[in-house]
Amino acid sequence: MIPKEIEKAFNEQIKKELDSAYLYLSMAAYFEHENLEGMAHWMKKQAQEEVGHAMKFFEHINERGGRVELYALDEPRKDWSSPLEVFKHTYEHEQKVTASINNLVDLARKLNDSASLVFLNWFVNEQIEEEANAQKILSLLERIKDSFAGIIMLDAQLAKRE
Repeated sequence: MIPKEIEKAFNEQIKKELDSAYLYLSMAAYFEHENLEGMAHWMKKQAQEEVGHAMKFFEHINERGGRVELYALDEPRKDWSSPLEVFKHTYEHEQKVTASINNLVDLARKLNDSASLVFLNWFVNEQIEEEANAQKILSLLERIKDSFAGIIMLDAQLAKRE
């Protein structure tokens, strides 16, 4: 049986993961409007990943006899001034998600919930990758600045994400 405190925290994490998906879809819409199809594609893939993360928490709660509760999603930001600003926001957002996962690990340790610790290990590793990917793109955009050619080249590269 899943501890009630973990169940509540995991339900809140489902919301955070779905809020993330919603944010990334909003970013994809921004990029579509700006005719940056590769960046839009990257964000759509990111949104799909976040839904997958939410589903992992959903399944874990259910498998351990808990009750999934879904909460209302936050309305995401809609406009940015540039691709650089979008990826700055993306990187900062992933850092917040990492902090949230780390807080869940701390809670599972405090409650001596080994099953949740094992489950959360995947997310700890996933967040290393998520932050690194966002930081890499951000770093490239910081070097590209306002170079149209650079942005188009990066856009083409991001279109290749599988």
